[in-house]
Amino acid sequence: MSGFEPALCTVTFRSLAPVQIIRLAAEANLAAIEWAGDVHVMPGDDKTARTVGGLSSAAGLATSFGSYVSPPLDDIIAFAKALETTVALGASNIRIWPGTRQRDSADYSQAERRAAAESIREMASEAARAGVAVSLEYHPQSLTDTTDSAERLIDSIGHDNVYLYWQPRPGLPIEEALAEIARIGRHVSHVHVFAWDRERNRLPLETASDYWRSVIAALPASRWKGRRFAMLEFVPGDEQTAFFKDATTLHRILSARED
Repeated sequence: MSGFEPALCTVTFRSLAPVQIIRLAAEANLAAIEWAGDVHVMPGDDKTARTVGGLSSAAGLATSFGSYVSPPLDDIIAFAKALETTVALGASNIRIWPGTRQRDSADYSQAERRAAAESIREMASEAARAGVAVSLEYHPQSLTDTTDSAERLIDSIGHDNVYLYWQPRPGLPIEEALAEIARIGRHVSHVHVFAWDRERNRLPLETASDYWRSVIAALPASRWKGRRFAMLEFVPGDEQTAFFKDATTLHRILSARED
């Protein structure tokens, strides 16, 4: 077995209410939900977070908070608000964005990189006191938009409570994907799962089954010790039928035994 459990990012269904998303996730026999911090559970809205967390737990679903805190542009005060919401949600993991969103890592000066690393380190210490892990989005136009930049960043932060997500850039060849995870896999907490081509067209996950089986099987042992989730993110046409098909495919990918 892969060691990953199937989950869902709620950005997949921005137009749906939390109760509808919980129903879909439960029907698809998923294990967890990552709640989007810009639509379903907003930082500072701890009342909603407690309600959504309670409903998720009652349905047998673990939670993660997919915040859009972006250090160093967002400071420790902004992070503390999101962290309080994470705790209210009952989540043990908060996702943050490293650096300014929509900015290539190559555009940063050394001083700017140091400021980002220092800010994330401070946030990680604050989160550790609350029993929450910090995971960095691995995404184009961020400080994790290349493997080199991500590796440099995690080394500069130098904090045991900071981890990386992983996801392929659209159209990333499998050979390059395997090379990436060989270098940074020991830092990976969770993965975002989707099937996009280079032009960012969404495809059924079934078309990338072999790709994801290879990735999951090749991920090296991680220093992350908690439950690990492979989170569906986006489906063709934002359609519920497509979601259920992709969820079924994800179950098959994760249940495959390594040779």
